[in-house]
Amino acid sequence: MKQALRSSEAAERMPDGATVLIGGFMGVGSPHRMIDALVARGIRGLTIVANDTARPGLGIGKLITAGAVARVITSHIGLNPETQARMLAGEIEVDLVPQGTLVERIRAGGVGLGGILTATGLGTEVEEGKQVIEIEGRRYLLELPIRGDFALIAAHRADYVGNLEYTLTAHNFNPIMALAADTVIAEAEAIVPVGVIPPDAVKTPGVLVDHLLGRAA
Repeated sequence: MKQALRSSEAAERMPDGATVLIGGFMGVGSPHRMIDALVARGIRGLTIVANDTARPGLGIGKLITAGAVARVITSHIGLNPETQARMLAGEIEVDLVPQGTLVERIRAGGVGLGGILTATGLGTEVEEGKQVIEIEGRRYLLELPIRGDFALIAAHRADYVGNLEYTLTAHNFNPIMALAADTVIAEAEAIVPVGVIPPDAVKTPGVLVDHLLGRAA
């Protein structure tokens, strides 16, 4: 059985300066209780890896507003004017990565690959400072893998051994991020006995999950 934590307990285990992978898309399918707990803890200096920084007052946007983030590796900040303002003021470093490339870099970090080859970004600012490899007459960028100290995952249901089931938008980044972090913390809408989740519905096996947060945690 996995160790169950309250969100405040999980937040206390995360040090300032950690690299944190956070699932979701514009705040949907994101681990909101863990985000709120990190804001309440007053954490600082985080590197956040996520699809986007949501909006002020929503999801990762709360961490931006709280001054908890030093760097973001992301695909989109266009709907969060506070992220943009802090970037222009030099308060946050922003690494913009094409969405598909971001997903594959995280996947590479999760399965132990040395990187991925992609043509996306050739001839643009994305190419600057990166190795270009030619294979059979075609040029590709070498994109390096991404791993985190922690991954914060949002699931629909978890069972007692940490198997996770997702619904809707939570299917996007959460399962991939669960592969690519040293410590995986999953919050679920419900924690159920083993066997309740159909085997075909398990998208993240419990062996990848370190800690669970129940609905009231």
